Amino acid sequence: MKDILCDEFQNTVAELLIRHQSILDILSKSQEAVARVNRAAVKAVTNCGCIKINAAKKLIPEDAKLEDLKELLDSHLAGNLCDNCKEMIESELGKTLFYLAALCNALDINLYDVFLKEHKKISTLRIFNFT
Repeated sequence: MKDILCDEFQNTVAELLIRHQSILDILSKSQEAVARVNRAAVKAVTNCGCIKINAAKKLIPEDAKLEDLKELLDSHLAGNLCDNCKEMIESELGKTLFYLAALCNALDINLYDVFLKEHKKISTLRIFNFT
């Protein structure tokens, strides 16, 4: 069922993408969409204040093991996105997904296959997958 939804999304993108069919347009629009996600996240901190960034260098003990890093490191975020900021970031992420699907279409790549391959890779490599 999940592959059907992903394939439907990719097919819908193929039907709707009219103006930006050039690979150059798709790449630049994709980059712009990612920048807009970043900007929306920054605005959640700087304009709204619903989340805060508390970042400082983490001291990692010399005897720490790779498995310990998950507990020793964090996201540096405090708070939760308000409904407005969450909606804005979700909207921008949707545009990013749109151009990701458009890129897959332009290169004749199935988006669901990409998900499956990446899931298999990270499931196999687990914490040793440093992506």
